Amino acid sequence: MTSAASQEAFLHAFHAEHPAVTSEWLGHARDPEGRSSYELLRDRVAGRERVLDLGCGDGFLLELLAGESGRRLAGVDLSPETLALARERPALSGTTLEVARAQALPFPDGGFDACVCHMALMLMADIEQVAAEVARVLTPGGVLAFVVGDGVLLGEAYDRFRALATEEIEQVPEAERMPRLGDRRTRSRDGLDEILSPAGFAPAVFEKVTLDLGGPFEQVWAGISSLYDFEPLDEAAMARLRDVFRDALRESITPEDTVPFSYNILIATAQRL
Repeated sequence: MTSAASQEAFLHAFHAEHPAVTSEWLGHARDPEGRSSYELLRDRVAGRERVLDLGCGDGFLLELLAGESGRRLAGVDLSPETLALARERPALSGTTLEVARAQALPFPDGGFDACVCHMALMLMADIEQVAAEVARVLTPGGVLAFVVGDGVLLGEAYDRFRALATEEIEQVPEAERMPRLGDRRTRSRDGLDEILSPAGFAPAVFEKVTLDLGGPFEQVWAGISSLYDFEPLDEAAMARLRDVFRDALRESITPEDTVPFSYNILIATAQRL
């Protein structure tokens, strides 16, 4: 089992080099009604005045949350570099932004009535301790709302690309590869109940959403190539994979050089009892 320290060291180094990678990739993605995953998550905590963003990154979601007046917002992240970007957002001038681990939140008991987490909970080690800390800082009746990934939809072409990508990654010394991140239980109803129930949460409510990430080939490739798995690969390996990816998609690419590309997410909400 990969230690929490090695997982967090990998994430810290990755986001120091790519501080806005998640919002740059998913910020433009839309569901069939034209809403982003960030907007969907924002709407899950509408009317909640004291909101904590767990793994807030560059502040993309916090800025949306700041659109509801009268809120007191806070965000924590492992990465000083991503928080530096969040601090540059004028809308977040009054937001508390802290470099901190989700397993040891620097806030008093019952300080929030909502906690949000966009694509980060599934990466966190010691997830039971995370759940306990979130429950501690939420008031009774407070809501935890989060987004986790649930896989891409590119059919056989993407499957072929992943197989070839795996071959490239397996040539990298094991010590240099991405460590196993997070806890798979965060991606299923039963797993989440196993994590959250002992911390004092009601059973989570799930919604599955498909996001459209399609666009020009280079835009789609930029998103795919920003995934954690590829961080250990050098430029030559990534160039080979780019060519493989384009070849795998050749029949799908439109004459306008647009690639159809979808991504499934799960939105879950759980109330603190």
